[in-house]
Amino acid sequence: MAQPAPSRTVTVGDIAITYLPDGEGHFDPVGMFPASVDQQAWERHSRWLDGDGRVVVSIGGFLIRSGDRTVVVDLGLGVAEVEIPGFATATSGKLLESLAAAGVSPGEVDTVLYTHLHSDHTGWTSGDGGLTFPNAVHLVGDEAEVAFWRDNPDAPFAPPADTVLDPISPRLEFCADGQSVAPGVTVRATPGHTPGHQSVVVSSGAERAVLLGDVAHCPAQLPEPEWSVLFDVDPVTASATRERLLDELEGTGTVVGCGHFPEAAFGRIVRGEGTRYWSAG
Repeated sequence: MAQPAPSRTVTVGDIAITYLPDGEGHFDPVGMFPASVDQQAWERHSRWLDGDGRVVVSIGGFLIRSGDRTVVVDLGLGVAEVEIPGFATATSGKLLESLAAAGVSPGEVDTVLYTHLHSDHTGWTSGDGGLTFPNAVHLVGDEAEVAFWRDNPDAPFAPPADTVLDPISPRLEFCADGQSVAPGVTVRATPGHTPGHQSVVVSSGAERAVLLGDVAHCPAQLPEPEWSVLFDVDPVTASATRERLLDELEGTGTVVGCGHFPEAAFGRIVRGEGTRYWSAG
């Protein structure tokens, strides 16, 4: 029976990356991945399901410490309990505890980097006292990402204007594809899930890691790349992005960070017995 991913730190050369759990979700698998057709298709991927046959989805973010820079990638769902009858449940609210356990206070974070602006990646953006990370610049992929959510406030997982889009405006900057945002930390445009979705590449010496963001939500998508998640804004582009990036990473030994994967947020993409699969750890 699958469990949400725990906190873990990996090193890439002299850069440390820590997964910061915020909570967990449990989703009807066919509802979440409509192309999976029916429950029988999940029998070969049952290791990613809970005892009720639902996909376990970890919720959280990543802490990157590079030299004197402190970067948090994605901000979880925030303090929340969600139930969509017949489809999903989610509970969250632990990200700041996870950050404290890693020895970092919100005031020490100099950069918040969003892979995209879905509400399960922006939940800790602000609170009653203003921005949760008051000293941080807040980085988004491009203007199209913000414009889409301004124009579609009722779309699934839209970030609330009053707690996300408006509070970050004074500290908001945009990233260009390939831009360095901290020593050894660059962004890569990976659109499809949302218009301005981006992944994060961490490099130090000969070592490299890639934080996928929501290019993939479940390890089942590695052997089944056509299984787009229900929440992809542009499923065709998302699928092409996923296949291209997975092909690039497969067999390279590159550490891959997947914030929604159950069991382990870090692993590698390998091939065996004619299929691609996730090797955790």
